[in-house]
Amino acid sequence: MKRRNFVDIFLGGSLLATIAAFLYPVVRYVLPSRSAGGGVQNSVTAAKAGELPPNTAKVFKFGSAPGVLVNTAEGKLVALSGTCTHLTCTVRFDAETETLFCPCHNGRFDLGGNVLSGPPPRPLETYAVEVSGADIIVSRKS
Repeated sequence: MKRRNFVDIFLGGSLLATIAAFLYPVVRYVLPSRSAGGGVQNSVTAAKAGELPPNTAKVFKFGSAPGVLVNTAEGKLVALSGTCTHLTCTVRFDAETETLFCPCHNGRFDLGGNVLSGPPPRPLETYAVEVSGADIIVSRKS
């Protein structure tokens, strides 16, 4: 093999590898993965019964998104989406006001998911809560 042929093959292979390195992320972004639909769940075990004292909350994973399980001061369990409808920040429970707030732009939601103040355009999605034995099951409302 002559040097000229070796350099041509080496530079051609390098060019192909560079093109592949640029195109691979674009193709991965444009074409959804096969497990993309796997993030949608209908129910999940959010906590154990008795785990949450009154007037506290717990963030749990609901598919690929966060959810918030709140045990009110009266002992009622409420579950909502943990993703703010403004800029998708994770909401937190404020025990003093018994509301959920978004720390990004101070959006506030009541425990029914309704917007009380701030920039969020839509209410939070609410979930059904069921205590089954020792587990607290949260599921999407039909």
